[in-house]
Amino acid sequence: MAATDTLLKCAREGFQRLDIASQYRENALEWLTRWLTEPAFQDYVPQIDYLITGERWRFLLDAFYQVIPFGTGGRRGLVGIGPNRINPWTIQSSAQGHAQYLIRQFGDEARERGIVLTYDVRRFTATGDYADDRPNPVKDLDGRRLALAAAEVYTANGIRVYLYDDVRSTPQLSFTIRHLNCISGDMFSASHNLPTDNGKKVYDQYGGQLIPPHDQALVDEVTGHVDAILTLPYQEATDRGLVTVVGEAVDQAYYRAAGALSLSQTRDIKILYAPLHGTGLTSVYPILQQAGFDIALDPATANLSGAFENVTFTIPNPEVRQSFDTALSHGDTIQADLIFSTDPDADRIGVLVRHRGRWEFLSGNEIGILLAHYGIRQFKAQGRLTPDHTIIKTDVTTSLIARMAEAHGVQCIGDLLVGFKYIGEEMNRLDAAGRMEGFILGTEESHGYLMGNYARDKDAAGAAIWMAEYAAELKQSGQTLVDQLDRIYAEHGYCHNHLTEIRLLGAAGMEQIRQIMDHLRAQTVDAFGAFAVQRKRDRWEGPPQPHLSRTDTSARNVVVFEMAPPASVAGMRVTIRPSGTEPKVKMYFEVVGRPCPADAVAAARAKVQKVGDRLEKAVMQYCYQVLGVDFPERGFLLFWQLPLTDKLHYFEIEEKIAALQALTDRKERQAQLEALLAFLGANPIEKIDAAFQARYAQGIRGYLDLEA
Repeated sequence: MAATDTLLKCAREGFQRLDIASQYRENALEWLTRWLTEPAFQDYVPQIDYLITGERWRFLLDAFYQVIPFGTGGRRGLVGIGPNRINPWTIQSSAQGHAQYLIRQFGDEARERGIVLTYDVRRFTATGDYADDRPNPVKDLDGRRLALAAAEVYTANGIRVYLYDDVRSTPQLSFTIRHLNCISGDMFSASHNLPTDNGKKVYDQYGGQLIPPHDQALVDEVTGHVDAILTLPYQEATDRGLVTVVGEAVDQAYYRAAGALSLSQTRDIKILYAPLHGTGLTSVYPILQQAGFDIALDPATANLSGAFENVTFTIPNPEVRQSFDTALSHGDTIQADLIFSTDPDADRIGVLVRHRGRWEFLSGNEIGILLAHYGIRQFKAQGRLTPDHTIIKTDVTTSLIARMAEAHGVQCIGDLLVGFKYIGEEMNRLDAAGRMEGFILGTEESHGYLMGNYARDKDAAGAAIWMAEYAAELKQSGQTLVDQLDRIYAEHGYCHNHLTEIRLLGAAGMEQIRQIMDHLRAQTVDAFGAFAVQRKRDRWEGPPQPHLSRTDTSARNVVVFEMAPPASVAGMRVTIRPSGTEPKVKMYFEVVGRPCPADAVAAARAKVQKVGDRLEKAVMQYCYQVLGVDFPERGFLLFWQLPLTDKLHYFEIEEKIAALQALTDRKERQAQLEALLAFLGANPIEKIDAAFQARYAQGIRGYLDLEA
């Protein structure tokens, strides 16, 4: 390996070649110096040497320019080497800071009550970035190794650890903290991210994630006060009685708590469940079985696997309709009425409904509408609905739920910032006031829901019970959940809610995200295309002032635009914010329709959706112009979660793809196509085919004569 001084000199010169702000280069060099010189990082040096000698400057800068930030859901991101990656050092450093925070806050109580550690199925198996012939601390890194690494730190600080014997879900972690009266908990997961990612969510003694200013105190401890990482070998910690392995007994307690949410005994419904290779196999599946439902597993995704090999795009996210792809044929085979899917840590749920012979996908807002309606309906039927009953939702979750609550005399806390932790905190307030008997539902647009008082983070299992029961009751009269949604829309007006994003990767992407938000906040925006702005609301303004912490400022980095609605709709708004856990700007669109006769719902939906689609394109084009990007209209046909750089690169190579038609050798056409599309990852053609077809009147396979 090269000498340290030589490596740093090369890195300094290499970073200078990047068109990036100097602060990012300086930060990266500072961290790179530490990782090359301090004993704590000696295991990582061979791979850093490999990256520097290979002149991987952008890769290195992105890995070293910052410590992974603490966002709305904790810390998660790419597994790899560097402070801006998930690896044993970043996890143990976080655990040391967390241990110090707990002891500072709770003293000996923290040591005695202890912490629960849970992990999901993730395992880092990506190849190509690191040298196979050198030691690599992140090779095959999985959730259990991260949990064990953290356990060595907590126990070295005298804090008891309760570690699950195998993978479990996030909601079960939340339940377990409360059930065992622990002081905190960690979930090692990257939720629905790509297989290349992992991370850690931190939970408080109530089973919820930390909110400002408490999360800031933790961040400050982790980033500013960790002078040394204390570790105690796991076996030694176990021998000293500092580690307790938990399993079946707590599983059953959790199953009983979730099962107690049932509001009906109707069970005549056939369910296919697609766990997407995740921990729902340990939660949703056994809970629905014990509740007496007829439930079958999707054979393609019913194995635990961090590779998510049978999930389209390898994105195990029930918000993405394509995550259901493998389940559809089996759902038809068994004549299922519903298909449920969950993300790897089983806190989010997706739902498909068989309606008039077709599978209908329900958005997160539509699931929330149905759950709210079912809860109100059942509590009312049981004679226990009072004006004290409460639904809690985030501000970006459909306003239709607030209108339903008002119509039924139910309270709705509906202006919360994004993040289920804010719903959990409101539940804590209800609990402290003795009002949890009146809690109906906590709901957010991103497919997260919670009922009951057994947890403080969203749980797909509880939502599955209510959705299955509601579907079973409707089936008795020949109706489906889609029919019920239409009745709700007729009564209250169709509400079009849609989420999209501009994904901007790396340090350059951070600058672009800031550029968009600074512009929207500082400039007067009179209109997005043909849509006039009536009012701008900046969540940085308003109480509390000053902000509670830097994390509070980050969480409130939200700008809301109330739009002048066309005559055909009742209201429109756009909410724009950076993601707290991923490198992207998220945009939430809401177009509110008007009540209408039942037979006019389809026409009203089409009209409102058309307005919503036009508004979405106008806002996104405005933001692209802020970045100086000329974005083709056909770009909106590309898979919505592709990074902007990938979308633009597709248009650079589109003609090269078409030109492959001239190759006479079919195998050569296939090979060159695969090479051109390698940057798109899994299922590349499916991500771009609609845009290609819009120009060439055929999909890529047909145009290049590559149909199977």
